[in-house]
Amino acid sequence: MEFHLDRTSSIPLGAQLRGTIEYAITFGALKPGEQLPSVREMADLLGVAPMTVAHVYRELKAAELVYSKPGAGTFIADASALLGSSGAHLSELHQHLDALINCGILMGYNATDLGALVSNRFSERQRQLRKKTVFLIGNFIDAARDYANCIAETLGEIAEVEATTLTSLKNDELLRQRVSHADLLLTFAHRRREVSQLMPGQPLLNISFIPSESTRRSLASLEPLTKTLVVSIFPEFTSLMTHGVERFAPHVTLVTVVHRNDPQLAELIKETDALVYATGAQDLISQLREGQISFEYRHVPDAGEIQRVVVPLLQQGIFQASNTGDLNENQ
Repeated sequence: MEFHLDRTSSIPLGAQLRGTIEYAITFGALKPGEQLPSVREMADLLGVAPMTVAHVYRELKAAELVYSKPGAGTFIADASALLGSSGAHLSELHQHLDALINCGILMGYNATDLGALVSNRFSERQRQLRKKTVFLIGNFIDAARDYANCIAETLGEIAEVEATTLTSLKNDELLRQRVSHADLLLTFAHRRREVSQLMPGQPLLNISFIPSESTRRSLASLEPLTKTLVVSIFPEFTSLMTHGVERFAPHVTLVTVVHRNDPQLAELIKETDALVYATGAQDLISQLREGQISFEYRHVPDAGEIQRVVVPLLQQGIFQASNTGDLNENQ
């Protein structure tokens, strides 16, 4: 991906770089295993001191969002690996499966019969196991609830999913006590550090988000000559919204992307044909006149990642160890 810094912004350059990488991880622009430019390369690319880049990389590493390979560079971390989802678990499962298959063969079962037996038994055991509790910790409660509902649909009977916000977590001690009993916490990559500080020792996973189907459809339906204004609520998210519009509305050429606090925002809204606003900036709709269109640039949790990563983690029951500190010792 391309990295850019806004030198007109009051946000320190290091904070901008860190936020850009965190947002890119959250919204899929940077994938697990993808290599970041070296400290020197990033410094030259952005025109900042190598010390600034090195400090950002150290902060990201401390937040377990990246990892280093001596002599190879810095890479995006696989969040699930931090919770012990490794090849060791799969190898152990293969051993148990081999034992089951050997026993089934000796007893005269064929593959179809054995598969049906496993499927029925799996369903029964799933009903017997305690339903897990998952908390989605977001920025805005309405959006967080929507995200939690999406995750709950994917998880099915495995877990109950509740939603809260980082602000509520900071200000409500009773809520923190409730959350401390959850089996798993989910949040954005750019909020992982703050959540881990508030809830030390809790199993925490940052998950990826993708543009919702309605967002992709709305962008694709814009007319080519539509004067489009895109408003980001977080400065670090501006470049990612730009990338999203270019991807899903490549035919639209009159696009302006600004931050919510841009001093010229009110004038830009007056002149636009279509307003595309980030989650949390829906109050801007009140400034529109008749004939202007608007829609939210909404993200949803990546259901594929939830199915691939979160479901196995909850089914493995590894989180019981976290209450005794075992999980942290393995991280």
